[in-house]
Amino acid sequence: MTDQDLELAGRLADAASAAIRPFFRKPFAMEAKADLSPVTEADRAAEAAMRAILAEERPSDGVIGEEYGPDRADAERVWVLDPIDGTRSFVAGRPIFGTLVALIEGGKPVVGLIHQPISGERWLGATGKPSTLNGALIRTRPCEVIGQAHLATTGPGYFTPESWTAFERVRVAARDTLWGGDCYNYGLLAAGHLDLVIEDGLKLYDFAALVPIVEGAGGAMRDWQGGPLDMGSDGKVIAAGDARLIDVTVAALA
Repeated sequence: MTDQDLELAGRLADAASAAIRPFFRKPFAMEAKADLSPVTEADRAAEAAMRAILAEERPSDGVIGEEYGPDRADAERVWVLDPIDGTRSFVAGRPIFGTLVALIEGGKPVVGLIHQPISGERWLGATGKPSTLNGALIRTRPCEVIGQAHLATTGPGYFTPESWTAFERVRVAARDTLWGGDCYNYGLLAAGHLDLVIEDGLKLYDFAALVPIVEGAGGAMRDWQGGPLDMGSDGKVIAAGDARLIDVTVAALA
């Protein structure tokens, strides 16, 4: 991972934003994917714009994208793209979706970027560097007790019956729960406004970019067994602003 990679991640997000903004709160084509999640022409245009840059500037790197799948996914360096994380929010005209760009090296996320194309908010994280929001340093806040935690999750429909039962044990113990938000929740956690995010059913492109941002702000991201998140993770994710919350959350989920 180099400074040139960070600069490139920013340009990828810029290209995606330029493709997305003309469609926001305007008519656009939409269809349902095999899993019944929505995909719009904005999703596809944004990912195509990012892939075109990578094909020109990083032809030997792999790419994994939500809309167009994997290309050289076994490469040492792989860019992971989610053009619109939170497509349902985008469709509804809610500006809490985001473009996610990650770089994975050796199977682990080393660069992560969240960009909200409408508000212009941009979170950037990289291994060994402090995370930023629009260039300003950010930090998570201390909270080591679930009972004091402001918890967030995208929605109950993403859980299995079994994982929902486990999540409910944490939800009823938490101070309060915020519903909806997708990647935006992790940006808020990294900036010190939320304490805990718990999700199930995520794909690599949903979480890879979030890990360097949360951890570079002083937080921690793990799977539900407390293990690190990488290309082989099962999509059960915990993000905690205070790393001391991880173990107690893992215990509560178990």
